Amino acid sequence: MPLAATPPASLDRQEIARRIPHQGSMCLLERVSAWDSERISCEATSHLDPDNPLRAHGRLGAACGIEYAAQAMAVHGALVAEAQAAAPDEAPKSGYLVSVRGVTLHVERLDDLGEALAVRAERRSGNAASVLYDFTVHAGDALLLSGRAVVMLDAAMASMAPINPKETP
Repeated sequence: MPLAATPPASLDRQEIARRIPHQGSMCLLERVSAWDSERISCEATSHLDPDNPLRAHGRLGAACGIEYAAQAMAVHGALVAEAQAAAPDEAPKSGYLVSVRGVTLHVERLDDLGEALAVRAERRSGNAASVLYDFTVHAGDALLLSGRAVVMLDAAMASMAPINPKETP
């Protein structure tokens, strides 16, 4: 398959928002610092914003880091699709987060850290219907959370995804 024009190596928030469905304050990532066909590294400080839409009861729990990772996966999928598109304006398939597993939370909150988040996702396997990612969220050298996620790339497939948390891909 011919490669379209290669997307930039780094992206700002506006370029991220152009590629994912999350808009306004729900676009949590500020920057893609690096990416290739297998992985992506992003940065965010929206966890420090008192108006972060994921905050509840005056705090932003560590589990909200999964949404940061999911947005990194969405940007990664869009960038890879863009790089592989036969036509420059060919839309990538929509992705649906259908499973997260093996999540380990090393902190209780994200909003009290005082430094930027480094969000990383790495594609472990996949095909035309689904992709398996490992993800991590760090603040400096501290690992805040990690896990694995399955993204379905077809709406019909997403509705048939298993919901038993004991099943593993």
